[in-house]
Amino acid sequence: MAAAAGVSVATASRVLGGSSRTVGPEYERKVLAAAAELRYTSDMSARAMRRRSDSIALVADDLTTPTIGIVVAAMERQARAVESFVSVSSTGGTPERQYETVRTLCALRPQALVLTSSRFEAKALGGRLLDELLAYEQQGGRVVIFGNTDMPFDSITVDDRGSARPVGAYLAQTGHQRVVILAGSRDKANVSARTSGFVEGLLSGGVDAQDVRIVNCEVSRQGGFDATARLVEEGLGQVDAIMAANDLIAVGALSACRAGGVALPSRVSVTGFDDIHLAMDVTPRLTTVALPLAEIGAESIRLALALPSDSGPPARPSADGPTRKTVRGTLVVRDSTTVRDR
Repeated sequence: MAAAAGVSVATASRVLGGSSRTVGPEYERKVLAAAAELRYTSDMSARAMRRRSDSIALVADDLTTPTIGIVVAAMERQARAVESFVSVSSTGGTPERQYETVRTLCALRPQALVLTSSRFEAKALGGRLLDELLAYEQQGGRVVIFGNTDMPFDSITVDDRGSARPVGAYLAQTGHQRVVILAGSRDKANVSARTSGFVEGLLSGGVDAQDVRIVNCEVSRQGGFDATARLVEEGLGQVDAIMAANDLIAVGALSACRAGGVALPSRVSVTGFDDIHLAMDVTPRLTTVALPLAEIGAESIRLALALPSDSGPPARPSADGPTRKTVRGTLVVRDSTTVRDR
């Protein structure tokens, strides 16, 4: 490359490696022209052996969900604004895959790791994941977690229980008295917390505990469809509302009700949680809890890079411990619920 440009190897290296040492504009043009002609691309793995890369590595349980799609898109926008980029890996949510993925990514020396999951526990795998992350930070990296965790890293957590409580209270206030909660999977901390919040809201509004039925299902549209189809087949009886632990489950419930000839919302009201884009496009439009997913994604990157927050100065490592941020969703009432006479 240096020979093609007619410059020294050191000059070519400074131009192509992004060195802080300046190079004359004439020489820079020559090097860039030669690079374009020779179709040069930098060897990122080799560069990572010398210094940390400009990448931010995102580790997620499942990349196919609409919620993580919103988060990742916001992360990328925020990272691009400061000339970084985001790489994404999926783990399936198992501690073993999380550990293997983190260990591999740490070897590539990204400048930051952002981990998303419903729960990260310090004691998982005998503490091996925690040890790997601590070693990565000791070598100059930054770790941010989006999810519930007891690990000593900066984190953003959704108050799922507190965000779900107003939905139950709203249904109780609007005359709903017999409710089925499609609670998702018992092993997922976020949907379990939402179920607890739904129940608390219903009971605080005067709904009798014996009139609240909890049904577990797969956390997916199909899971919501199958669970609701069984309810319809059994006969809904006096059930007048179905609460879903997320919007995908709720969309499945809406479809099953339509397929079974159940009028919505005059016969049964349906609620969701998350406020994904699809919530506005289904018929009837879904009453749900809107989470600030895009803001969570952007704030994760700001924490990872110690950038100024929209609400304050840059977040930096503190002797007082990691930064803990908690966000709460907002109830959005749409067409899938109605007011009932008591």
